[in-house]
Amino acid sequence: MYGFYPGFGYGYGMDPTIILVLIGAVLSLWASARMRGAFQKYSGVRSLSGLTGADAAKKLLRSQGIFDVTVQPVKGQLTDHYDPRTKTVKLSEEVYDQTSIAAIGVAAHECGHAMQDNTGYLPLKLRAAFVPAASLGSSLGMPLVIIGFLLGASPFITVGIWMFALAVLFQIITLPVEFNASRRAVHLLDSVGILRGQEVDQTKKVLEAAALTYVAAAAGSILQLLRLVLIFGGRRSDD
Repeated sequence: MYGFYPGFGYGYGMDPTIILVLIGAVLSLWASARMRGAFQKYSGVRSLSGLTGADAAKKLLRSQGIFDVTVQPVKGQLTDHYDPRTKTVKLSEEVYDQTSIAAIGVAAHECGHAMQDNTGYLPLKLRAAFVPAASLGSSLGMPLVIIGFLLGASPFITVGIWMFALAVLFQIITLPVEFNASRRAVHLLDSVGILRGQEVDQTKKVLEAAALTYVAAAAGSILQLLRLVLIFGGRRSDD
């Protein structure tokens, strides 16, 4: 049975392993600030081509013989994404109509996902297959751990940790998908001639900063999972 343990940290107290959560939070804040800083900086640099994010996306897709993917605007800030179900590249308002280096880089990255989908890129398929399990693990993992902790029911805690681990695995699988999309984007922006010389390097900085947010999110989740294992793994051995 799990009695009251002040080290759980989710409103029940503090213990040395809380440092793992704090490290994750700092990494996330740092990555987010760096990404927003890079986006804002290069949002003020107009591309020599004068193409908007939407124009660049359409040109890139056509260059790869992809004609069944549409490009549409979506509300919100940094809400850009590719929807494989509807085969739609959705670009935020600050990307769709803007002619900046940042806008074109973000649009190209989302087109990278469309290209992955078009070529059957294995990590993308694996990530898509993991979505249901990851969604369930993300929504139920921690609640089950907390319920198990409060009730002293170790099966709930064990199941909760394993479910949370599925969500962590999803974030790890996401990393190669995002890095590959950015590599495709940078290569094509250069080879197709949408960006030139220094513009390509500037776009790399935007996409590298964006990639760090995924790395930070994965690192934070891994640290959170490690904390759960340290706390409850040790308790199980004492029961």
